[in-house]
Amino acid sequence: MVQVKIYGRRDVWSDRKQELSDVVHRCVVAVWKIPEDKRFHRILLAEPGELIAPTRSDSYLIVEIVCFAGRSVDAKRELVRAMYDDVTPALGLRADDLEVVLLEAPRENWGIRGFVGDELTLGYRVDL
Repeated sequence: MVQVKIYGRRDVWSDRKQELSDVVHRCVVAVWKIPEDKRFHRILLAEPGELIAPTRSDSYLIVEIVCFAGRSVDAKRELVRAMYDDVTPALGLRADDLEVVLLEAPRENWGIRGFVGDELTLGYRVDL
Protein backbone atom coordinates (compact mmCIF):
# COMPACT_ATOMS: atom_id res chain seq x y z
CA MET A 1 0.00 0.00 0.00
CA VAL A 2 1.20 3.47 -0.86
CA GLN A 3 -0.55 6.71 0.03
CA VAL A 4 0.82 10.09 -1.00
CA LYS A 5 0.30 13.43 0.70
CA ILE A 6 1.49 16.53 -1.12
CA TYR A 7 1.75 19.81 0.75
CA GLY A 8 2.21 23.17 -0.96
CA ARG A 9 0.87 26.68 -1.28
CA ARG A 10 -2.62 27.10 -2.69
CA ASP A 11 -1.73 30.24 -4.67
CA VAL A 12 1.05 28.34 -6.49
CA TRP A 13 -0.34 24.81 -6.93
CA SER A 14 -4.14 25.11 -6.98
CA ASP A 15 -4.34 25.02 -10.79
CA ARG A 16 -1.76 22.21 -11.04
CA LYS A 17 -3.18 19.56 -8.68
CA GLN A 18 -3.68 16.94 -11.38
CA GLU A 19 -0.17 17.57 -12.70
CA LEU A 20 1.26 17.14 -9.18
CA SER A 21 -0.58 13.87 -8.72
CA ASP A 22 0.34 12.58 -12.17
CA VAL A 23 4.08 13.26 -11.97
CA VAL A 24 4.47 11.85 -8.46
CA HIS A 25 2.38 8.79 -9.34
CA ARG A 26 4.40 8.07 -12.48
CA CYS A 27 7.55 8.13 -10.37
CA VAL A 28 6.22 5.77 -7.68
CA VAL A 29 4.80 3.36 -10.27
CA ALA A 30 8.06 3.31 -12.25
CA VAL A 31 10.36 2.79 -9.28
CA TRP A 32 8.33 0.66 -6.88
CA LYS A 33 6.30 -1.18 -9.54
CA ILE A 34 2.95 -0.60 -7.89
CA PRO A 35 -0.06 -1.05 -10.20
CA GLU A 36 -1.04 2.06 -12.14
CA ASP A 37 -4.57 1.98 -10.68
CA LYS A 38 -3.30 2.13 -7.07
CA ARG A 39 -3.41 5.92 -6.77
CA PHE A 40 -4.31 7.25 -3.33
CA HIS A 41 -3.28 10.91 -3.16
CA ARG A 42 -4.18 13.82 -0.93
CA ILE A 43 -3.16 17.27 -2.03
CA LEU A 44 -3.16 19.59 0.95
CA LEU A 45 -2.76 23.20 -0.06
CA ALA A 46 -2.21 25.98 2.44
CA GLU A 47 -2.82 29.68 2.22
CA PRO A 48 0.28 31.88 2.04
CA GLY A 49 1.62 32.15 5.59
CA GLU A 50 0.29 28.70 6.56
CA LEU A 51 3.20 26.76 5.04
CA ILE A 52 6.24 28.41 6.55
CA ALA A 53 9.66 27.68 5.06
CA PRO A 54 11.64 30.95 5.00
CA THR A 55 14.59 29.56 3.03
CA ARG A 56 12.45 28.02 0.27
CA SER A 57 10.60 29.57 -2.67
CA ASP A 58 6.83 29.93 -2.93
CA SER A 59 6.85 26.69 -5.00
CA TYR A 60 8.12 24.61 -2.08
CA LEU A 61 6.52 21.15 -1.84
CA ILE A 62 6.59 18.41 0.76
CA VAL A 63 5.76 14.92 -0.50
CA GLU A 64 5.02 12.33 2.17
CA ILE A 65 4.76 8.75 1.01
CA VAL A 66 3.07 6.52 3.58
CA CYS A 67 3.58 2.84 2.83
CA PHE A 68 3.75 -0.71 4.09
CA ALA A 69 7.10 -1.44 5.68
CA GLY A 70 9.33 -3.94 3.91
CA ARG A 71 11.10 -2.18 1.06
CA SER A 72 14.88 -2.30 1.03
CA VAL A 73 17.05 0.70 1.75
CA ASP A 74 18.08 0.62 -1.92
CA ALA A 75 14.45 0.74 -3.07
CA LYS A 76 13.78 3.73 -0.81
CA ARG A 77 16.90 5.53 -1.99
CA GLU A 78 15.96 4.85 -5.61
CA LEU A 79 12.53 6.42 -5.11
CA VAL A 80 13.93 9.51 -3.41
CA ARG A 81 16.52 9.95 -6.15
CA ALA A 82 13.87 9.52 -8.84
CA MET A 83 11.75 12.20 -7.20
CA TYR A 84 14.65 14.64 -7.68
CA ASP A 85 15.59 13.35 -11.13
CA ASP A 86 12.04 13.20 -12.53
CA VAL A 87 9.62 15.20 -10.40
CA THR A 88 11.61 18.39 -9.83
CA PRO A 89 12.30 19.07 -13.53
CA ALA A 90 8.77 18.06 -14.56
CA LEU A 91 7.34 20.64 -12.14
CA GLY A 92 10.04 23.26 -12.72
CA LEU A 93 11.33 23.02 -9.15
CA ARG A 94 14.78 23.53 -7.71
CA ALA A 95 16.03 20.64 -5.60
CA ASP A 96 15.75 22.93 -2.56
CA ASP A 97 12.02 23.26 -3.15
CA LEU A 98 11.17 19.58 -2.80
CA GLU A 99 11.30 17.50 0.35
CA VAL A 100 10.40 13.83 0.31
CA VAL A 101 9.55 11.84 3.43
CA LEU A 102 8.94 8.09 3.41
CA LEU A 103 6.82 6.95 6.34
CA GLU A 104 6.60 3.19 6.80
CA ALA A 105 4.17 1.26 8.96
CA PRO A 106 3.98 -2.50 9.47
CA ARG A 107 1.14 -4.07 7.50
CA GLU A 108 -0.62 -5.10 10.71
CA ASN A 109 -1.00 -1.38 11.54
CA TRP A 110 -3.25 -0.77 8.52
CA GLY A 111 -6.96 -1.38 8.02
CA ILE A 112 -8.00 -1.66 4.37
CA ARG A 113 -11.26 -2.87 2.77
CA GLY A 114 -12.36 -4.48 6.04
CA PHE A 115 -9.09 -6.35 6.62
CA VAL A 116 -5.99 -5.88 8.68
CA GLY A 117 -3.20 -5.05 6.23
CA ASP A 118 -1.21 -8.22 6.85
CA GLU A 119 -4.27 -10.30 5.89
CA LEU A 120 -4.52 -8.72 2.41
CA THR A 121 -3.38 -10.39 -0.76
CA LEU A 122 -1.60 -7.79 -2.84
CA GLY A 123 -1.00 -7.82 -6.57
CA TYR A 124 2.46 -6.33 -6.12
CA ARG A 125 5.51 -6.71 -3.89
CA VAL A 126 6.60 -4.47 -1.04
CA ASP A 127 9.87 -6.30 -0.34
CA LEU A 128 11.87 -4.90 -3.25
